[in-house]
Amino acid sequence: MPTLDIDSPYIKPNRLRIVQRGINVFIKKWRHRFNDAPSCRSIALKAALYSGGLLAIGGLIWFTVKNHLPFSAHAASGVAPSSPGIATPAEAARQLDVGHLPPYRPQRVEQEGIQRRANINTIIPDRPRMGMVQYTVEAGDSLFGIADKFDLRPETILWGNFDVLQDDPHSLRPGQELNILPIDGTFYEWHEGDSLNAVASFFSVDPQEILGWPGNSLPPYLDLSNPDIVPGTRLVIPSGRREFVSWQAPRISRSNPAVARIAGPGACGSVYDGPVGEGFFIWPTTAPLLSGYNFSSFHPGIDIAGSTGNAVFASASGVVGYAGWNNCGYGYMVVIDHGDGWQTLYGHMSQVNVVCGQAAFQGGVIGGVGSTGNSSGAHLHFEMQHDAYGKVNPFDLVSP
Repeated sequence: MPTLDIDSPYIKPNRLRIVQRGINVFIKKWRHRFNDAPSCRSIALKAALYSGGLLAIGGLIWFTVKNHLPFSAHAASGVAPSSPGIATPAEAARQLDVGHLPPYRPQRVEQEGIQRRANINTIIPDRPRMGMVQYTVEAGDSLFGIADKFDLRPETILWGNFDVLQDDPHSLRPGQELNILPIDGTFYEWHEGDSLNAVASFFSVDPQEILGWPGNSLPPYLDLSNPDIVPGTRLVIPSGRREFVSWQAPRISRSNPAVARIAGPGACGSVYDGPVGEGFFIWPTTAPLLSGYNFSSFHPGIDIAGSTGNAVFASASGVVGYAGWNNCGYGYMVVIDHGDGWQTLYGHMSQVNVVCGQAAFQGGVIGGVGSTGNSSGAHLHFEMQHDAYGKVNPFDLVSP
């Protein structure tokens, strides 16, 4: 049986090939220098070069023999000779088994990377609210504060709570339960015989706005004229709006003060005459700051801060057309007609110091700051109205 010679050139062919190729290159280089070198003119010099080349070749041959690297064509080609006792590469491979391998030593490979820590809390991203929620009014709340808390317009709070607030922001009281819509607009409670077309028209929106709101859970194929909606269903009306129900005091002129008789016992019944306004107005109390609502479409006046009993002044000269209690939420109220188309109103007073038909002069004390009627704290509610312009923002005409 052939034996495995570990020094065979067929086991280490690369080393043999490198040495043999080096010898061939060396011979060619010295032959070229011997024949072509222009400086080698003498025979003696050529002979010396030739001798040096032979010595170098002999040294390489000795190195090859010393390291058992046969200088043969078989080694260069990598083809195994058919010599007895020498194993071919295939035979050598068959003689190798697992025992020739080095012993296996298992090693734990540590893979470095980003470690993930377990988090037992599931974080759910914020999602838009689709339905209404309830909010309980707390002490110190205001219509604007509640609206800001839920990122809504103040009108939306009023429109969503007519049964509670009656479109009057001064009706807000601690403990009240308010509907908080998910979006600016209003809501509607469905009644038997209603149609989506009519409801949408009343709130100035397209019927598809109502159908498309996810919180309403309405199928998109509903008959707009006769939809199958259960009576009592509350529908959110995105961007819906309506006219406010006015509980405001009417224009009370000196020529017809009795028009305010339905407003309460403070109404005056006779025709009066007296001073006319100066053409300009003054700030009606001592405190210079607002304490509640500013002028808006649903609040046609300003709420001026103050302590109970602080003086209230006539903003301009005129005749008192209303003096006393008001049933529409103003509490103790005074109205002065200035004879030039203007009227000023002073509400939530703690006391009234004038009577019907009395002449009031600019700067004169007509009462005290209070918190009567629909009021959550001491302040003066101040309104200005003109026959031609209607209710106007007092800040356009007066300043502290």
